[in-house]
Amino acid sequence: MTGQRRVIARVLGEAQDHPDVVELHRRAAAVDERISLSTVYRTVKLFETEGIIERLELRDGRARYERAPQEHHDHLIDMRTGAVIEFRSEEIEALQTEIARRLGFRVVYHRMELYAVPLDEPGEEA
Repeated sequence: MTGQRRVIARVLGEAQDHPDVVELHRRAAAVDERISLSTVYRTVKLFETEGIIERLELRDGRARYERAPQEHHDHLIDMRTGAVIEFRSEEIEALQTEIARRLGFRVVYHRMELYAVPLDEPGEEA
Protein backbone atom coordinates (compact mmCIF):
# COMPACT_ATOMS: atom_id res chain seq x y z
CA MET A 1 0.00 0.00 0.00
CA THR A 2 1.34 3.41 -0.93
CA GLY A 3 1.96 6.10 1.65
CA GLN A 4 -0.94 8.16 0.32
CA ARG A 5 -3.31 5.18 0.60
CA ARG A 6 -2.11 4.66 4.16
CA VAL A 7 -3.01 8.26 4.98
CA ILE A 8 -6.45 7.86 3.42
CA ALA A 9 -6.95 4.57 5.30
CA ARG A 10 -5.94 6.25 8.56
CA VAL A 11 -8.32 9.16 7.95
CA LEU A 12 -11.16 6.71 7.27
CA GLY A 13 -10.23 4.66 10.33
CA GLU A 14 -10.29 7.72 12.58
CA ALA A 15 -13.56 9.11 11.17
CA GLN A 16 -16.36 9.27 13.72
CA ASP A 17 -18.78 10.36 11.00
CA HIS A 18 -19.61 9.26 7.45
CA PRO A 19 -17.54 11.55 5.22
CA ASP A 20 -17.94 11.96 1.47
CA VAL A 21 -14.96 11.94 -0.91
CA VAL A 22 -14.50 15.70 -0.80
CA GLU A 23 -14.33 15.66 3.00
CA LEU A 24 -11.97 12.67 2.95
CA HIS A 25 -9.73 14.59 0.57
CA ARG A 26 -9.77 17.66 2.82
CA ARG A 27 -8.74 15.57 5.83
CA ALA A 28 -6.11 13.55 3.95
CA ALA A 29 -4.61 16.65 2.29
CA ALA A 30 -4.24 18.20 5.75
CA VAL A 31 -1.85 15.32 6.50
CA ASP A 32 -0.18 15.14 3.07
CA GLU A 33 -0.86 18.04 0.72
CA ARG A 34 0.29 15.96 -2.28
CA ILE A 35 -2.83 13.77 -2.08
CA SER A 36 -5.13 14.67 -4.96
CA LEU A 37 -8.88 14.34 -5.12
CA SER A 38 -8.47 11.74 -7.89
CA THR A 39 -6.21 9.68 -5.62
CA VAL A 40 -8.92 9.71 -2.95
CA TYR A 41 -11.56 8.64 -5.51
CA ARG A 42 -9.38 5.76 -6.74
CA THR A 43 -8.49 4.68 -3.22
CA VAL A 44 -12.08 4.76 -2.03
CA LYS A 45 -13.12 2.64 -5.03
CA LEU A 46 -10.35 0.13 -4.26
CA PHE A 47 -11.22 -0.03 -0.54
CA GLU A 48 -14.89 -0.50 -1.41
CA THR A 49 -14.10 -3.31 -3.87
CA GLU A 50 -11.92 -5.01 -1.23
CA GLY A 51 -14.68 -4.77 1.40
CA ILE A 52 -12.67 -2.44 3.64
CA ILE A 53 -15.30 0.30 3.53
CA GLU A 54 -18.99 0.56 2.68
CA ARG A 55 -20.63 3.18 0.52
CA LEU A 56 -23.80 4.85 1.76
CA GLU A 57 -26.03 6.38 -0.92
CA LEU A 58 -28.11 8.95 0.91
CA ARG A 59 -30.88 11.15 -0.45
CA ASP A 60 -28.61 14.21 -0.50
CA GLY A 61 -26.90 12.79 -3.58
CA ARG A 62 -23.48 12.47 -1.95
CA ALA A 63 -22.01 9.01 -1.43
CA ARG A 64 -20.61 8.73 2.06
CA TYR A 65 -18.31 6.11 3.48
CA GLU A 66 -17.77 4.14 6.65
CA ARG A 67 -15.44 1.36 7.68
CA ALA A 68 -16.95 -2.02 6.90
CA PRO A 69 -18.92 -2.64 10.10
CA GLN A 70 -17.90 -5.40 12.47
CA GLU A 71 -21.56 -5.97 13.24
CA HIS A 72 -24.74 -4.99 11.45
CA HIS A 73 -26.29 -1.61 12.16
CA ASP A 74 -28.80 0.72 10.56
CA HIS A 75 -28.79 4.48 9.99
CA LEU A 76 -30.97 7.41 10.93
CA ILE A 77 -30.27 10.52 8.86
CA ASP A 78 -31.07 13.93 10.35
CA MET A 79 -32.54 15.71 7.33
CA ARG A 80 -31.85 19.09 8.92
CA THR A 81 -28.11 18.64 9.49
CA GLY A 82 -27.24 15.63 7.35
CA ALA A 83 -25.82 13.84 10.40
CA VAL A 84 -25.85 10.06 10.11
CA ILE A 85 -26.63 8.26 13.37
CA GLU A 86 -25.92 4.55 13.67
CA PHE A 87 -28.27 2.36 15.68
CA ARG A 88 -29.18 -1.27 16.22
CA SER A 89 -32.58 -2.61 17.25
CA GLU A 90 -33.10 -6.27 18.06
CA GLU A 91 -36.87 -5.71 17.76
CA ILE A 92 -36.54 -4.41 14.18
CA GLU A 93 -34.17 -7.24 13.25
CA ALA A 94 -36.61 -9.84 14.62
CA LEU A 95 -39.56 -8.22 12.84
CA GLN A 96 -37.75 -8.19 9.49
CA THR A 97 -36.82 -11.86 9.91
CA GLU A 98 -40.41 -12.74 10.78
CA ILE A 99 -41.87 -10.79 7.83
CA ALA A 100 -39.47 -12.48 5.41
CA ARG A 101 -40.30 -15.90 6.92
CA ARG A 102 -44.06 -15.29 6.56
CA LEU A 103 -43.50 -14.41 2.92
CA GLY A 104 -41.43 -17.56 2.39
CA PHE A 105 -37.96 -16.01 2.49
CA ARG A 106 -34.83 -15.84 4.61
CA VAL A 107 -33.08 -12.48 4.97
CA VAL A 108 -29.46 -12.61 3.82
CA TYR A 109 -28.78 -8.87 3.80
CA HIS A 110 -30.59 -5.62 4.36
CA ARG A 111 -29.91 -1.97 4.88
CA MET A 112 -32.25 0.40 6.65
CA GLU A 113 -32.07 4.16 6.46
CA LEU A 114 -34.53 6.31 8.36
CA TYR A 115 -34.78 9.95 7.27
CA ALA A 116 -35.98 12.10 10.14
CA VAL A 117 -36.25 15.58 11.59
CA PRO A 118 -36.06 16.47 15.29
CA LEU A 119 -39.33 16.10 17.21
CA ASP A 120 -39.35 19.82 17.99
CA GLU A 121 -39.23 20.80 14.29
CA PRO A 122 -42.63 21.67 12.76
CA GLY A 123 -43.75 19.77 9.70
CA GLU A 124 -45.89 16.99 8.37
CA GLU A 125 -45.96 13.58 9.98
CA ALA A 126 -44.91 10.66 7.77
